[in-house]
Amino acid sequence: MEQARKGITPLIRAVAEKENVDPEFVRRGVAAGRIVIPCNPAHDPEPAGIGEGMSVKVNVNLGTSRDMPDMEPELEKLRVALRYGADAVMDLSTGGDIDAIRARILKACPVITGSVPIYQIGLTAARKNAVVEMTEDEIFNGIERHMRDGMDFVTVHCGITKETVANLKDSGRVMDVVSRGGSFLTAWILHNGEENPLYANFDYLLDLARKYEVTLSLGDGFRPGAIDDASDAAQISELVTLGRLVKRCREAGVQAMVEGPGHVPAEQVSANMIMQKSLCDNAPFYVLGPLVTDIAPGYDHIVGAIGGAMAAMAGADFLCYLTPAEHLSLPDAEDVREGLIASKIAAHVGDMSRGKGHARDTAMSKARKALDWDSMFDLCLDREKAEAYRSRGCTKKEDGCSMCGDVCAVKIVSNYLRKD
Repeated sequence: MEQARKGITPLIRAVAEKENVDPEFVRRGVAAGRIVIPCNPAHDPEPAGIGEGMSVKVNVNLGTSRDMPDMEPELEKLRVALRYGADAVMDLSTGGDIDAIRARILKACPVITGSVPIYQIGLTAARKNAVVEMTEDEIFNGIERHMRDGMDFVTVHCGITKETVANLKDSGRVMDVVSRGGSFLTAWILHNGEENPLYANFDYLLDLARKYEVTLSLGDGFRPGAIDDASDAAQISELVTLGRLVKRCREAGVQAMVEGPGHVPAEQVSANMIMQKSLCDNAPFYVLGPLVTDIAPGYDHIVGAIGGAMAAMAGADFLCYLTPAEHLSLPDAEDVREGLIASKIAAHVGDMSRGKGHARDTAMSKARKALDWDSMFDLCLDREKAEAYRSRGCTKKEDGCSMCGDVCAVKIVSNYLRKD
């Protein structure tokens, strides 16, 4: 942010070229905090802008668990994510050698990479005694370790406060707290009777972010985990706090984005986006989904894509993908592919509503009219899947597909339109 306030930098110029916009537009956005370019010098990822006037980006979550601690499957998921166009990756590992896994992912990942340090900090404390026994020094030392290792952005749950936690019991929520990091800090506050260290010592967190040039992703610890909890007092009170913290980030020259709700009914999605942008002064908005219904385990990548498209149309800048395994298990590589493609569709829908990316759809339509299958496959998001469906009952010599065969509507009309 400080560099952007002085002039156009090579990083800003690279983002502007990638987005096909004026570098001065990007410079002003970064300087004001409406655009972020997460880029820790210790990692130095491919330049990417998130926020106002930028294309909607998609993040893929990776990471081990207690029951599945092996690193190699996560590296395979990373390869799949990169192959299918992930704009960012987050390592959320909670099993095995977490430091080693983070190092391997950072080394292998050329795109923006993030993490949630409180996961590792809380698990380390739990192994020794209990999550609620985390000390303030352990919390900040753990965050600094992730920053020093090269994370371009870190999620920090600074908006959970002693006051909002006290009101949680009477909130009437169906699902209470579903954010893992949010649950760690909520339990810590209730057990210790003290203020959230990340809120109480926010200036120190800003010092660390400035030192390592890390973007802060202000986490939504009280995000709704059920449709019935959407847009409630707990969610909104945290968002109000995050809006104040965004201002402090900008004053300190630290890039920040704000994380958004998880489960939101369709009729409330647009209002949630507008509210966030208003309360947080147009900070880039990073949303999980949102999920617009709770009844589709196994298909939550579709539910999340529906919500993600609606959110992107209404102003969301960064979509966190969901996989078919959401709420059920750790995803495998195929789940990652399915989830990423679904979210990329949602992001593209959002881009088109903002006047970006339409040329690709036009090119696809022209290729379909010409029955130019190779061009269609080049333009689609998942070439392999499209080719597999095309091959069902059809030879490559045939113009049409196996549904219409020799009565292809496109072919028939095109033939007669060409006649004199």
